[in-house]
Amino acid sequence: MLLQDKVAIIYGAGGAVGGAVAQAFTRHGAQVYLTGRTLAAVQATATRLQHTGRVADAACVDATDAAQVQSYLDRIIARTGRLDISFHAVGLEDVQGAPLLEMSLADVARPVERAVKTQFITATSAARQMVQAGSGVILGITAEVPGTNTGGFGIACAATELLFKQLALEVGRHGVRALCLRSSGSPDAPGVDEVFEQHARLRGLTRAAFEAQLGQGLALKRLPKLAEIGDAAVLAASDLASAMTVSSLNVTCGSACP
Repeated sequence: MLLQDKVAIIYGAGGAVGGAVAQAFTRHGAQVYLTGRTLAAVQATATRLQHTGRVADAACVDATDAAQVQSYLDRIIARTGRLDISFHAVGLEDVQGAPLLEMSLADVARPVERAVKTQFITATSAARQMVQAGSGVILGITAEVPGTNTGGFGIACAATELLFKQLALEVGRHGVRALCLRSSGSPDAPGVDEVFEQHARLRGLTRAAFEAQLGQGLALKRLPKLAEIGDAAVLAASDLASAMTVSSLNVTCGSACP
């Protein structure tokens, strides 16, 4: 197992991506601490993974609140003495389906502010601990950027990738890595499915036709599944990727977007 006895915290564990990553991490031997703003959703993920015996805790933690994030991380350190992996899968509350010219500043700025705020709080909190320990991996997830009619979502993803690259440059000398997984969207994630419905209507297509159209633009002619995102997260967090940092791992199924 690639993550045997590693200690991992997942923010946004009640969501589809966070849940998939948690499942993959436990399958590879990590002890996971699941967090999210909606406790019921986080507990649902914990219940699904209860059989693994590797869910250490499920807690309500608001990633926009630095004090909450630090307090919970302190509890993990007090309990385990370490933090090996931090994964951010917090939703951005973005509005899509219209061009920028028809959107308000508030709707465009919201996901950008939320992305930068939650990524900064969770990543730097983890990095401080990891720098002291001399090792650790900080991971996030983004999407292809830019994209038409995606509002502030693409902007938020671009900001996230640059934030991670800067952080990675600053903490690398301490043995800490930081990188993003770049996905083209997993159609088996409920949130992605909803967004695809919006974009399909905008183009006068069926939901299935829109997904097929997206897939045709990719080398593998399909979109990545949630399980594949989870597997990529395991790879990125493992020692097999010990030379990977200041970068984005392309798990788009073959987008040529740089």
